[in-house]
Amino acid sequence: MAFHLSNMGTVNACKQCAPLGACIAFKGIEGALPMLHGSQGCATYIRRYVISHFREPMDIASSNFSEETTIFGGNRNFNTGIDNIISQYHPKVIAIASTCLSETIGEDVQRLIYEYQMTHNDSSLPKMIFASTPSYQGTHYEGFHEAVFAAVKVLAGTGETPGKPVNLFSNFISPEDIRHLKEIIADFGIDAMIFPDYSDTLDSTSWKTYFRIPEGGTPIEVLKRSGMANVSVELGYILNAGGRNGRIKNNAIIQSAGEYLQSKFNVVCRRTGLPVGIEETDRFFHLLAEISGKPVPEKYLRQRGRLVDLYIDGHKYVSGKKAVIYGEEDRVIALAAFAAEIGMKPVLCATGGESGQLQETLRKVLGDLYPENAVVGQGMSFEQIAAAIREQDLKPDLLIGNSKGYYIARELNVPLIRTGFPIHDRIGAQHIKTLGYEGTSLLFEQTVNSLLEDQQRKSPVGYKYM
Repeated sequence: MAFHLSNMGTVNACKQCAPLGACIAFKGIEGALPMLHGSQGCATYIRRYVISHFREPMDIASSNFSEETTIFGGNRNFNTGIDNIISQYHPKVIAIASTCLSETIGEDVQRLIYEYQMTHNDSSLPKMIFASTPSYQGTHYEGFHEAVFAAVKVLAGTGETPGKPVNLFSNFISPEDIRHLKEIIADFGIDAMIFPDYSDTLDSTSWKTYFRIPEGGTPIEVLKRSGMANVSVELGYILNAGGRNGRIKNNAIIQSAGEYLQSKFNVVCRRTGLPVGIEETDRFFHLLAEISGKPVPEKYLRQRGRLVDLYIDGHKYVSGKKAVIYGEEDRVIALAAFAAEIGMKPVLCATGGESGQLQETLRKVLGDLYPENAVVGQGMSFEQIAAAIREQDLKPDLLIGNSKGYYIARELNVPLIRTGFPIHDRIGAQHIKTLGYEGTSLLFEQTVNSLLEDQQRKSPVGYKYM
């Protein structure tokens, strides 16, 4: 029997703040600079977290609330901040996210944007996008998808020429996985907008001179024409439905970017999960074959065949092993599906998200492989994850998730397979590939080799042949 846990008070949350996710999504727009309407501390915290994960510089502007601003409102600070951004950065887009403080005092940021634009009646003003991202209504994952939705809502339909026939909304993935998606799309001969695309802005080359706004990102002109596409493909089942209010926020139904384009411009929305593992990757590739009218390229059929062979080679090492999986909701679903198909048992699937859809979606995606005795936890903290492991006597063989769970793996003396966000205790998080048959091969090898290394380390003999 599965358990559904919900968190009321949070200590060491299994999530980060919503505007953090929004800032990462906004970095996927060409020429954009993120701005937080709130305190300077929020921007400092987010910059530290993002820089430590991606190992890249990250400029985030702030309206810099003070005690006076908190009481009387941040209009003056907002205007000053926008003025400074334009004069110092010359962005194409100013992407604004709210914080808990500005949302709590009821700041109408859309009104502030409108008033600024009316006061500065200048056609050369950068585009301004606003995402409502108070952390008490969601995690960094919801903030990410709220920003994606906000960008599409502001920009779509303003283009004057035909756009690309396919929109691909790539989800909260690594820069390396974004590049891999580009490769796959190109191999199918599909002309697609991939958004958000921070594959260069958050994983750049070494610079001789500092760029305040790095090159790269989805071009704004392409985003403007996204309402003219034939189809949108979204990777993920839950997306931005994971806030405390579920599918309702501010008395309005929450929509994903793909759902908005379908309702507003009749762009057909198709959805698959993150393509991790054979089953989920098959679904994604079959959808691309349907859209393109072309068969899956031989290149990927051979990658799939090598992955099947790899599963066979390593099956004896993973069969029956028990895994604790945690992180963003769609990532947990993808990793649980992967673990189940290689013969592992996902004994605990935990997330800080609160969509109420995790268990139901896991059952649907895993099908007959869903373990009925699995513990499924939403709105969880890492303290609750550790408590669930102890109280349910789960005895996991490994953990799969971000580096914030390391202390649990250390206490249990089991390996941690690092994936997702954040990864602060290893270098190369921006280069981790988990999507597609290639990414799954790398993930499977890492999983098997971590188990083998753990077995060797704990053996009194020290086997050199496993």
